[in-house]
Amino acid sequence: MLFLIILIIAGGGLLVFFNAKSRGDMGGGFGGVSGDWIQFYARGKDSGFSFRELELLRRLAVKSSLEDPTALFWSQQQLDQCIKLMVKQSKLADDSDEKEIQEFLSKLYDYRKKLELEKPKALHGLTDTHQLREEQRVRVLLSGTGVFGSYIIKNTRDYMTIARPTGPNLPQSLGLKGAHLSIYFWRDGDAGYVFDTDVTDEVYSKGLEALQITHSTSVFRTQKRKSVRIKTQLSAFLYLLEETETSDQVETKAGLKCVIEDLSDGGCALAIGGKTAPGLRVKVQFVLDGDPLIMTGTVRSVDYKEKDNKSLLHIEADDLPLATRNHILAQVFGMVEDEDSLPLRIMNEEAEKVEKELEQLPGAERARAASESPEFTDVL
Repeated sequence: MLFLIILIIAGGGLLVFFNAKSRGDMGGGFGGVSGDWIQFYARGKDSGFSFRELELLRRLAVKSSLEDPTALFWSQQQLDQCIKLMVKQSKLADDSDEKEIQEFLSKLYDYRKKLELEKPKALHGLTDTHQLREEQRVRVLLSGTGVFGSYIIKNTRDYMTIARPTGPNLPQSLGLKGAHLSIYFWRDGDAGYVFDTDVTDEVYSKGLEALQITHSTSVFRTQKRKSVRIKTQLSAFLYLLEETETSDQVETKAGLKCVIEDLSDGGCALAIGGKTAPGLRVKVQFVLDGDPLIMTGTVRSVDYKEKDNKSLLHIEADDLPLATRNHILAQVFGMVEDEDSLPLRIMNEEAEKVEKELEQLPGAERARAASESPEFTDVL
């Protein structure tokens, strides 16, 4: 009986609260209909937000003049309006509020990422190798021999042509016609996949040694993407770390010059001159919006282009500080206003300049010029 009385009182209190909100400080949106604000709070709770967070979201929705604030729980555009306002307000906040603001922003970005990853195009996976694009990088597993790098040269209706796999344990004299292969690849903006195929012939394609392989209608998804990435051309410096070392200190001396080609809160892909191997512990230092940022992590894979003597390093980041993560996600989701993007454009111009300078040098000189730090001699 006591529990029933408490429940009735609590329900009545909530009704009074929402009615007061709809008549008073709610302002904008919903035209003062309390039932719709109750739906807003109910939908927000289902989406994982606390009551305090929902009150902050409500204020952001009102200040953003959203016609239907509940839509921000499924509309990227509506949510983006609120996040942009929150980013602006965070720049004016006192240092004492910094931690709370960054935690709230982080939760908004997590929800924004969820909306992005659950979009229909992201959920729709590959089912057939005919859908693969040319120049797609792949990993080739040859049973009993190892895993080797390759890429798609040509993809026609009848067959696919890939560059002959390369690696120290694969002799060039080894015949591969008739071999059974398992091919792994990461589809940009989607997920990891694997399929089995057979080599029908060893050929030359576009002047390169290549393999003709059969198509497959059994393409299996092995790993769903966890982060949203943005294509960039950011100049950066790369530093070697010890095996278990972490470092969040800004370096004052130049490291290995590199260019970040894509960036997310989970890591990055960066181009360097020369050749290296997976497994290295590294620190990447770069600038976003005039602020130096640090990302430490592990090189998980390397795509080496012998012709250009360049490597693309795929780095998995360690857990990032909250402010750094939010800073990166602000770029990924376009939450930075145009006038704030000037430092990024300057970095892009600098990256292009470095890239052009390196391209004009012979391979050996390019590798030496890529670094101003002698500690990278063994990496290149």
